[in-house]
Amino acid sequence: MISTYDLMVGHPFLAGMRPRDVERLTRWAHRAPLRAGTRIFEENGRAERFWLIREGGVELDTRVPGGGAVVVDTLGPGTVLGWSWLFPPYRWHFGAVTTSPVLAIALDGPGVRGLCDADPVLGQELTRRFMAVVVARLQATRSRLLGLGLDREIPAG
Repeated sequence: MISTYDLMVGHPFLAGMRPRDVERLTRWAHRAPLRAGTRIFEENGRAERFWLIREGGVELDTRVPGGGAVVVDTLGPGTVLGWSWLFPPYRWHFGAVTTSPVLAIALDGPGVRGLCDADPVLGQELTRRFMAVVVARLQATRSRLLGLGLDREIPAG
């Protein structure tokens, strides 16, 4: 069986990171197989981990007033799920559900935050990588909402 370290070092999100940093992250990681249809987290729930997706698919959704849940992005192999664990108040900004069986590596958010606090170089590198994810997800959300006609201006006051 492939080790957690090997699964992590081969993941695109961690590509180019120092091997010793990946090894240190591995201490806070474990395999996380998930069945299709599993609700991984709910919007506004407590964010305490993130996942490196190796196989399968996950949909990100958000609640739209008067419209229910809207899928804002679909993630697949080679992507990372979850960035809210890194930024206070540590609450999910979206919900997530698997669309097929998933093999992921789950990482403990508080443990990884501790590593980042102890090593500012690692902290800056992970923050830079996660900010790229945040920007991409917000752009995907914006595009999806514009496509639904939710771009109407709301009258002031």
